[in-house]
Amino acid sequence: MRKKIQLIPSGISFVDETWGGFYNCGTYLLVGPHKSGKTLLGLQFIKEAINQKAVCVYFSNMRPKDLMINAASINFDLQYFMDQNQVILIRINLPKEKDAVKDNDKYLSGYFQDIVSVIEQYQPSKVVFDELTPFVNFNDPEKLEEVFIQTTEAIDNLGVTPLFILSQPASQQSRIIVEHLSKNSTGVIKLEKASEESFGGSITVTPNVGHIEGEFKTLYKIEPGKGVTTSFSKTNNSDVPAPHKTEKKSFYKSLSEFENSKEYYPVINFYNEKEFRLLLNNQIALFKSTSKQFTLCSIVLDKEAEEKSLITINQLKNAVRLSVSRKDKITVIDERIIVLVIDEDQKIVNRLFSNIKSNLPAENNEQLTKIVNHISVFTIQVDSSINNADDMLNRIFSDKVRNENFN
Repeated sequence: MRKKIQLIPSGISFVDETWGGFYNCGTYLLVGPHKSGKTLLGLQFIKEAINQKAVCVYFSNMRPKDLMINAASINFDLQYFMDQNQVILIRINLPKEKDAVKDNDKYLSGYFQDIVSVIEQYQPSKVVFDELTPFVNFNDPEKLEEVFIQTTEAIDNLGVTPLFILSQPASQQSRIIVEHLSKNSTGVIKLEKASEESFGGSITVTPNVGHIEGEFKTLYKIEPGKGVTTSFSKTNNSDVPAPHKTEKKSFYKSLSEFENSKEYYPVINFYNEKEFRLLLNNQIALFKSTSKQFTLCSIVLDKEAEEKSLITINQLKNAVRLSVSRKDKITVIDERIIVLVIDEDQKIVNRLFSNIKSNLPAENNEQLTKIVNHISVFTIQVDSSINNADDMLNRIFSDKVRNENFN
């Protein structure tokens, strides 16, 4: 069952301090060399999930006793939670060597299908696969990417947040494989040991989707009773200049006028114009009979933004798609993104715009400022003078005519 998309504590202090946690239903990769602390981080992720009363599945090719010893080193009684059925430990058998398999890629694809089957059986909230390296040695990296996407989408649809653990790539082929997996993940955590004998090194977190705070890197160490720890503290952003407000024509206000929100909402589908007009007419009819208010929002991207390679209309559409509530509807007409906001409370509209800001593909505050000054918004609330969808949409497009007359 799909869950509300929001940030949740990961149990990995550096991730929680920089990103505020993981997006639930996001897909995360943890990459590092042997004995760098990967398994400890996987256990810290599970330990935090247990604190949230979640059920977890842990895939491992380690002996259960060895995994329990690792857990005990961070004061985590894994056996107790296994007895309570909060942690389901799945012992995985390593795949055969390539030379022993007639169709290696088809053979390895079966393991990914098994992952989904186990998750469907136990219905956990969190999953750790420690480690995935032996199962990604596909002959065709494109086939691996296809299978990985299918697997993560299936896991996402079940409302599960997975953490996949991989060994540091040692060859060009393995580097290509990690790159294919990384680009199809929400974020990547990379560990690098300071030396072969050390119990620590550097940790880097790199986002692909969301996490607009960007990439962070710091030193880490492995401490008894605590596991992987860092001394990172986020810098104060109070000296970042306020966004410059540009004058907008007609009834539009700058998106920069709305404050950021920390709440995130589930993804829904877009509707074509015909379907959207039908939904809008139904909502107007409901207003006529019950006086239930709703709002129509129009969001416009300046052409200059794409010319400057700041943001594309498709990226803005995706930010809107991630920001609406489950019951709201979206369409695109003449490069205008139009959202039907069902809720009567006008605070919901303001929260929508702040959520859009949070989901824009900006790597830092400076880039976010540049982007939002190229986005305009215009809202219409239903009233008794509106009889049908054409009435509301014409008001939006009459504003477009006025804007064009100013040019």
